[in-house]
Amino acid sequence: MKHYYDTFPTPVGDFSAAIDEKGALLATAFGDVDALRTRYDADKLEHSPKRLAAVRREVTEYFSNKRETFTVPLAPVGTPFQQSVWAALQRIPSGETRTYGQLAAQLGRPAASRAVGRANATNPISLLVPCHRVIGANGKLTGYAFGEPIKQKLLAHEGAAK
Repeated sequence: MKHYYDTFPTPVGDFSAAIDEKGALLATAFGDVDALRTRYDADKLEHSPKRLAAVRREVTEYFSNKRETFTVPLAPVGTPFQQSVWAALQRIPSGETRTYGQLAAQLGRPAASRAVGRANATNPISLLVPCHRVIGANGKLTGYAFGEPIKQKLLAHEGAAK
């Protein structure tokens, strides 16, 4: 099965995205295509800016303060628990944050904050599935796959930074 990608600039650095043949988003990464390849397995990855035009448009609109939610179809691969965490991430409004414990409680598993953290860390579709909106119980930023400086910039862009 062919997968397609594009890399384009954003205010916080290059952003790469990959879609399947149906146009559903499989993975994203801040960085080039090599950064993208670390986020998911692809048998064949073909550069196709035209096929990723909708993703590029929505990400550009996000950074231009014209979009807070995304509508491109998503197809992340994960366990049912991971899928539930990623769905919960999408319900965190722009400009707000949640702790891992709050997400675990929201999912009806209050003792699973570490599992929620692990699912958050393995989110293959960063930005569009906003794992950057999750912070530590002490209110501090915690790890982000692309570095805490990018996480801080994303939160500041959304008005959620301290």
